[in-house]
Amino acid sequence: MNFSYYIAKRYAFSKSKNKAINIITAIASAGIIVSAIAMFVVLSVFSGLRTYSLSFVNDLDPDLKVYPEEGKSFFVGDNQVQQLWESGLFEGVSRVIEDRVLINYKEKQTVVYIKGVDSDFTYVSDYDEKVEYGNWLEYDTKECVVGLGVARLLSLGLYDNENSFEAIAIKPGKGVIDNPESGFLRKNFFPVGVYYVSNDELDDKYIFAEIDEVRQLLSLSDRHISSLELKLTQGVSEREAKKLLGQVFGTSVLVKNKIQLNDALYRMLNTENFVVYLIFVLVVIMALFTLVGALIMIILEKQANIRTLFNLGVEQKSLKRVFLYQGLIITIVGSVMGIFLGVLLVLLQEKFSLLMIREGLAYPVEFDFYNVVIVFLSITVLGYVASYIASTRVNRNYLDLPKE
Repeated sequence: MNFSYYIAKRYAFSKSKNKAINIITAIASAGIIVSAIAMFVVLSVFSGLRTYSLSFVNDLDPDLKVYPEEGKSFFVGDNQVQQLWESGLFEGVSRVIEDRVLINYKEKQTVVYIKGVDSDFTYVSDYDEKVEYGNWLEYDTKECVVGLGVARLLSLGLYDNENSFEAIAIKPGKGVIDNPESGFLRKNFFPVGVYYVSNDELDDKYIFAEIDEVRQLLSLSDRHISSLELKLTQGVSEREAKKLLGQVFGTSVLVKNKIQLNDALYRMLNTENFVVYLIFVLVVIMALFTLVGALIMIILEKQANIRTLFNLGVEQKSLKRVFLYQGLIITIVGSVMGIFLGVLLVLLQEKFSLLMIREGLAYPVEFDFYNVVIVFLSITVLGYVASYIASTRVNRNYLDLPKE
């Protein structure tokens, strides 16, 4: 067995005659354990919040979305859509028209996005499964589905055929408008369903209606759409699908995946996670100051023993390693214990929902082995640095050697 490691292990697991050193060492070990628990639990909470936040993206956004490179709309022929279906690369191909409109209902108004969808829309998105009240719209009708936030703001009722709401869009064109009324296009819709996705931004954002009705409202020509939403067949790569889209539509379109559609959300989540990690690295560093102090006190206490070993022929470098290894042993044991307790807390929360945000919604946490590795490596590396700093105390003055 390595000599330095053998001595370090005995020092690490045996009590000192000095009670103060035992107390400081215990405090240092407890600090490492608690900081490991805290870092792992918080990273697991952010993993859970990330998964919870992205669940809306994964359920509601298409795998790929095709946009016009310029302008708000582009032409898509039936033969192009047929090519996509026949390729076998897509489970769903849906034509969509989307724009902002003003909604007017019983002297109440709000601006929302109206989204005209075809009968294939339910293949690419799960909005129809999020309908909380009523049902999804029937096609070739003036029915629509609104978000819960919109319904509350306008006090909308379902199946109220006598009180439809009015959607108002700006009429496309150029030049000066003589009559303000002629600058707008209007169309009535009847709400038959209310969707709810537990996200205020999405619940306040959309009204879904039949694509031809929205096309008339926005005065778009036949087969012009705002975007094409696609769901990939299982096992099909994004690269393969994009290659086909390039062949079908050329370079006049842009294709985005879920991450690109929500790049701001992904950046925010990644930044938050990194900042929290840095904060807890600082917490670990503060805990390791106590370890440095404990090791220095142990070095001072063991001065006579170390000098004896040196006189017996043990190299100064090996004596330094004794305290480097001792600090590493304390760090590794503390981090493993802390991670174990942290994993236990996270699994208990996942299984039994010990902490609740509100009734029916447990605080989201997620066990991720990646977090285990991050916490262990972070504490071990910082523990190595702290132990190395303390071990430099074993120098020529400490051994009473003459200066060179």
